Amino acid sequence: MNLPEAQLDYPFNDTLPEPGTAEKICEGVYWLRMGLPFALNHINLWLLEDGAGWTVIDCGIANDATRASWETIFSTVLNNKPITRILATHCHPDHLGLADWLCQRWQAPLWMSTGEYCFGRLMHAALPGVDGSSSIPHFQRHGVINPDLIEQLQGRKNYFPSLVPEVPTSYIRLQENQLITIGAQEWRVITGFGHSPEHVSLHCDALSILISGDMLLPRISTNVSVWAVEPEANPVKQFLDSLTKYLPLDPNTLVLPSHGKPFRGMHTRIAQLNEHHAARLAEILAITATPKSAADIVPVMFPRPLDTHQLTFALGEALAHLHLLWFAGKLQRQIGIDGIIRFIDAN
Repeated sequence: MNLPEAQLDYPFNDTLPEPGTAEKICEGVYWLRMGLPFALNHINLWLLEDGAGWTVIDCGIANDATRASWETIFSTVLNNKPITRILATHCHPDHLGLADWLCQRWQAPLWMSTGEYCFGRLMHAALPGVDGSSSIPHFQRHGVINPDLIEQLQGRKNYFPSLVPEVPTSYIRLQENQLITIGAQEWRVITGFGHSPEHVSLHCDALSILISGDMLLPRISTNVSVWAVEPEANPVKQFLDSLTKYLPLDPNTLVLPSHGKPFRGMHTRIAQLNEHHAARLAEILAITATPKSAADIVPVMFPRPLDTHQLTFALGEALAHLHLLWFAGKLQRQIGIDGIIRFIDAN
């Protein structure tokens, strides 16, 4: 356990539900855990009793292992009650991947924010700007020139559709401060930005529980990246601004994150995340007396070896931090004769 983790309270200690099982959080709220074929090797999903049925929150990716885990849940956990609603916090594959399968299987509607639903449909279509291969000019503009890496990126054209083979053709809209009754409890929607277009977290005041999705994770910092489809985005600022929405909540709120273990200490974690990003920004300012591209920044922010999947996120995050400083007037942006965008200290 690292130092920031040690400052948080983990009421379930080292308890981790095995795939296909459910851990009871409190009356009517259950914790599921599914595997992922990435360095981030799991996702937490949530199953909420909803009167005569169940509400599922997030879905896992579309692969045989996750489907098998769900089949076990269906036969051993649901107590002969149907799934009546599938709610996706956001459009990333580990959250949306099996939404259509679940919706079709149970004839149940998908609930999402409009921003997440529309962007999920866009990525599923693998249109230019959002599929892996057509993003290559974006990476090249920001300093990726290694031909082997570019060839590997070419192979990511169908990356999103491979993990999200279908997206439901309709949805029920979620939006900021909307109140949703699930079983005996009322949950309030809190939207967040920076990690994804219109991320949904759910807060239940009566239970003092926040289902935080990817907006508030206990061990890792949420990825905030600039992607080809929105090349002049400012996601770090959006993310940090979004975190302030959680500050009015009870400090003893139990946070149910999409990755890692349930924890208490929300306000401590928000302070840690602010400190983390401030440190990253200071690192960048310290080395931009001479022009630096996003690719130049990656080994400073991420000094460990990275595979292709990790590198795309690392480059996006490096660029996101450069953009915050650029929009704040602390860096200037230059385009070299080689077409590469570089940033230099404005002072």
